[in-house]
Amino acid sequence: MHVGNYVGLVHGSEERLIDAITKVADHHKDEPDIYEICQLLISWSRKHTEYLKPLVQKYGENKNAEPAAMENALFQGPRKGSLALLRDLHDLWLMTQEVQLCWTVLEQAAQALRDEELERICQECGKETKRQTSFFLTRIKQAAPQALVVAS
Repeated sequence: MHVGNYVGLVHGSEERLIDAITKVADHHKDEPDIYEICQLLISWSRKHTEYLKPLVQKYGENKNAEPAAMENALFQGPRKGSLALLRDLHDLWLMTQEVQLCWTVLEQAAQALRDEELERICQECGKETKRQTSFFLTRIKQAAPQALVVAS
């Protein structure tokens, strides 16, 4: 059974997402909504890592370097200029997609295993991850016209 592979992947991806959202929130404190909403989104991902503890006990956890590699590939340090916020939000959206896919894969495994606890956790965490993704997409749509059309 390979459930522990995805438990490790989602765990690492949630941890990297927490790190990335924290960096973006701190770097873009001047944006009125970014810091406060990012704190809420971080709290959801922290809660998700807590929900993973019984799953690690039950299925094990095979950690790998993919989540850190993704974060490193996307975030090259603080960005400056008119595109900075847009690019950071774009990267966060990509990271939440990775997390969402992990929860979806685990939910499918839960259904095959008839593991109600795993399925419940995947559904709850997946729902909150979709909300994270929605926030980033909405904020991207808001920032894009200013960043791409208005001269810097």
